Amino acid sequence: MKKVFLWYLKTPLILRIIVGLIFGVILGLYLPSASFVKIFGDVFVGLLKAIAPILVFVLVISSLASAGKGIGKRFTSVITYYMVSTFIAAVVATLASFMFKVTIPLVQSEQSLVPPSSLYEVLNNLLNNMIQNPVVSLSNGNYIGILTWSIILGLTIRKVASDTTKEVLEDISSAVSGAIGAIIQLAPFGIMGLVFASVNEYGLAIFADYGRLVLLLVGCMLVVSLLVNPFIVFLSLKKNPYPLLFKCLKESGVTAFFTRSSAANIPVNMALCERLGLEKEYYSVAIPLGATINMDGAAITITVMTLAAAFTKGISVNIFTAILLSFVATLGACGASGVAGGSLLLIPMACSLFGISADIAMQVVSVGFIIGVIQDSLETALNSTGDVYFAAAAEFKQRMKNGERIPFFENKNQKRKK
Repeated sequence: MKKVFLWYLKTPLILRIIVGLIFGVILGLYLPSASFVKIFGDVFVGLLKAIAPILVFVLVISSLASAGKGIGKRFTSVITYYMVSTFIAAVVATLASFMFKVTIPLVQSEQSLVPPSSLYEVLNNLLNNMIQNPVVSLSNGNYIGILTWSIILGLTIRKVASDTTKEVLEDISSAVSGAIGAIIQLAPFGIMGLVFASVNEYGLAIFADYGRLVLLLVGCMLVVSLLVNPFIVFLSLKKNPYPLLFKCLKESGVTAFFTRSSAANIPVNMALCERLGLEKEYYSVAIPLGATINMDGAAITITVMTLAAAFTKGISVNIFTAILLSFVATLGACGASGVAGGSLLLIPMACSLFGISADIAMQVVSVGFIIGVIQDSLETALNSTGDVYFAAAAEFKQRMKNGERIPFFENKNQKRKK
């Protein structure tokens, strides 16, 4: 059994998920009476529901508490890049979701869903959820309240706590991330159960809906990666942004696509920063910071999946609520874990804006795991590429203001002359 277990862990997760998906389809089509298979999906969703509130709470507190103080103009610029690009990514996802409305098959819930009747009701619910007791928020899965209190506590701890306390928080954050990693190892079995239940109820037509959802997500990520982010850098540097972008895509994005973890790609990005000639004392902080708060792909995933759930349940979403969702997706994305599938666990927080129950929201999360072979790989590639891309842009901008040389751009010009 030990050898089988080790062999299972050594097999790439993507391959295991594909196998689980195939088995789920086969069992759903040819052995529909095997209802016990659904249990695997129920257990997997239950584990995610149990750990997700703790993950958000601990991760955001630890990230804010450990952020450096007095980090200078370069860090101000790079943080601005990170936050602006993440918000614009959420806006792009919102616009695309309205242009190409996608619904996804969800299992009918016994709970009645009462959609908000006005923007006032949405804002009122938002404020009430924000000030709810943090312990109650954790127990009830109130992600708005969890995010609010984690930001307050994280900023406070950053100012008053000792380094030892911050190290303890980092250890707790690592422990929770480790628990998430263990749960994700069960994803192949969970997806098998979820796909079995879906195919059993809807047939193979379900994959047409998933296909449209994947195309929408991929389209948004490509637009942000190839158009939005280069435009931001061009406005700042007044230089052709694509040589730097293509270098980052080649040396960071490709690796991140396969690791599916921004945290795991940090050493790769740091080595790339060194080759770009950036200062070590700057990029050694900027890159890990980007792995935490630069989450274009996560913002897209949260926005698209949340709006898909709202459209599926027949909830009317106006432009003001959509803008509010973009802000929430931006804040939520900054709390996304640096491990595979981290952004999916933030979807319930955004869904709560529209009164979507936790049961429905976690079904949407499960759909995310089913399409995660493509979605999560591209999301991580977009996020990780942006980390080093904006870190380099921030330093180049400051150097240009100081009249310093930028070897990267000079080398390109020299090649053109030759």
